[in-house]
Amino acid sequence: MHAPSSLSFFFVSLLALAPEVSSSPCNPKPQEKAVYFITNEEVNAVAALPIGPDGKLSKGTVTETGGAGSFGLNSTLLPATPDALISQSAITVSGKHVFAVNAGSNSLSVLSISHSDPTKLKLLGEPAAVPGEFVNTVAVSAKNGLACVATTGSVAGVSCAPFSKKKGLGKFDALRPFELEQSTPPVGPANTVSQVLFNEDESVLYAIVKGNPAVGRAGFVSSFPVSEGGVSQDGTRSSASGTDILFGSQVIPGTNNLLVTDPGFGSAIISIDPATHEATTIGLGEVEGQSATCWSTISPDTGRAFITDFGVNRLIEVSVEDASIISITDLSETGALGLTDARAVGDFVYALAAGNGTVEAAVTVVDVSGEGSLLQHFGVGDIAGTRAQGLAVLV
Repeated sequence: MHAPSSLSFFFVSLLALAPEVSSSPCNPKPQEKAVYFITNEEVNAVAALPIGPDGKLSKGTVTETGGAGSFGLNSTLLPATPDALISQSAITVSGKHVFAVNAGSNSLSVLSISHSDPTKLKLLGEPAAVPGEFVNTVAVSAKNGLACVATTGSVAGVSCAPFSKKKGLGKFDALRPFELEQSTPPVGPANTVSQVLFNEDESVLYAIVKGNPAVGRAGFVSSFPVSEGGVSQDGTRSSASGTDILFGSQVIPGTNNLLVTDPGFGSAIISIDPATHEATTIGLGEVEGQSATCWSTISPDTGRAFITDFGVNRLIEVSVEDASIISITDLSETGALGLTDARAVGDFVYALAAGNGTVEAAVTVVDVSGEGSLLQHFGVGDIAGTRAQGLAVLV
């Protein structure tokens, strides 16, 4: 009677001394994290950089999208770098998939993310053709199984396609047109589409379009209801008072409000009526000395909001109540021009700092657990240059 008990004790003791198994069906590895952006060169590719436990980045991979990148033009008809696509969200992550625009070939690519390595990507099929020119922004609704893009060239508008893990990306539907009277490539940043994004419950798709103050054209938000049948072809356009060049937008959690940047002055909080889809301005936040405040991000973990400027190298935290400035983190020590697309994750903000041919492209990591401090400025000049765009994070 006592022998089995002693034997059991012996095996339990051995197990206690054995090294801990790092990964098994019962003891899975902690979720890996990574940062993604597109190189946006003629041969477009997705760059993937792993995020370490300390929040820092290290060398990763580059995977071709099967499509071509491109660049818009500025008012002097030169390449509009480092804001090549004149947009926010040129790349996004949904589940274990990366969605990347190909502005030069008018298509969208989908790449799967390996379960064992977040930097190991695989292109799923061929890029899907988009019925417009110069596709520059993408949004995905996992709830509705939809991927939606906007184009802002001579054929501008919004188009959506079904997406599922089993079937992949389907055919894009008819374009919901915007009469921008643009060229391909477009001349901006004024009078171009900035971004597409879904509201919090994914029942409405928003398209953010910049105005052109020089000719008295106001920027607007176009709202398209989403149902089981897909995204409505009919949108409601509405302009928020005090804004002109609406750019990067984020849905403020728990509300019908958006944080929207405007390079004319800084950022704004606007509310979208869920019934009428009319936009109303709640607050305007002027940023003194700003040059091109165009991108925004809100941390899903903390609810804190940040905006960036590619002409002044600093990260600005703003209030989600009225867009007033909470703090400014000076990042001039990096030598970069400034920051473009950014993502806030927990106590860190990751932002692309595109190069200009002289200054190397990089991803800047800011620790915002306290007042805000530079954690890392990770150079990516070996894989990306002046045309690099977008930034997404797998969390």
